[in-house]
Amino acid sequence: MNLLVVGAGTMGRWFARSVAPAVDRVTFADDDAAAARAAVAAFEERVADQSDPPAAAVDGQHADSAAVDLVCVAVPISAVPDAVAEHGPRAERAVVDVSGEMATAVDALADAAPDCERASFHPLFAPDNEPGNCAVVVDRGGPAVRAIREALTDRGNHVFDTTPEEHDRAMATVQARTHAAVLAFGLAAEDVPGEFHTPVSGPLADLVENVTGGNPSVYAEIQAAFEGADAVADAARRIADVADDAEAFAEMYDEASAGAFGAGTGEAAAPPDTDAPGHDTDANTDGDDA
Repeated sequence: MNLLVVGAGTMGRWFARSVAPAVDRVTFADDDAAAARAAVAAFEERVADQSDPPAAAVDGQHADSAAVDLVCVAVPISAVPDAVAEHGPRAERAVVDVSGEMATAVDALADAAPDCERASFHPLFAPDNEPGNCAVVVDRGGPAVRAIREALTDRGNHVFDTTPEEHDRAMATVQARTHAAVLAFGLAAEDVPGEFHTPVSGPLADLVENVTGGNPSVYAEIQAAFEGADAVADAARRIADVADDAEAFAEMYDEASAGAFGAGTGEAAAPPDTDAPGHDTDANTDGDDA
């Protein structure tokens, strides 16, 4: 199976490595030819380190219009519709994306390749933090999509099914609002000696370092797609408005404790969010999630 990866950033490279055992040839396409060549070199180096390297050849030049078996779009969220429209029709078997936003992506995949297998994958981790959770919407299943899913599972990842609506609603909280809250703390906090940090402030400071150690363009894409900052700003204003009213503050406090992250969720915590991959033009994996 021949694979074309559109986008030679961190996530495109990760996807190529992940599915290498299931493909015969990998081609990287990127507007930046140097990035594509660098992806080839990185791919060959990582695969060569494996004890049983897969049989996969790579080509770092801009892709021509030749048909391929599988197309994976690994570009920023805002670039997905155009990239899928351009390269999706070249797929003969399957077309997938790893962008991190699913409603628009799933529609774009269906428009570009109505007769092919289609799926939208979102690894909820940075490649360096693999294994982790990976959400998937299978819009049209088949053997190629199953092979991708099995390859990701074989690497220790938990691949779970969702819907575009459920996924994007969750991303508004676990990515956009989370990032906004962490960045807001970083902006509001003053420098204090380490001895003063508490069990709450210390981990928050670590989260600020985690998030700000990524690529700002990735985080900007997430905010634009899922609009988390306004909700966090509104919540902060609510806190400020009741700061002098003990009873109202207690009611707000109780409301927060019973919220999405309060008691009674009964769900195991996801792997650490280190999703902001350190690349210039790449898909969102909230490598802090990305």
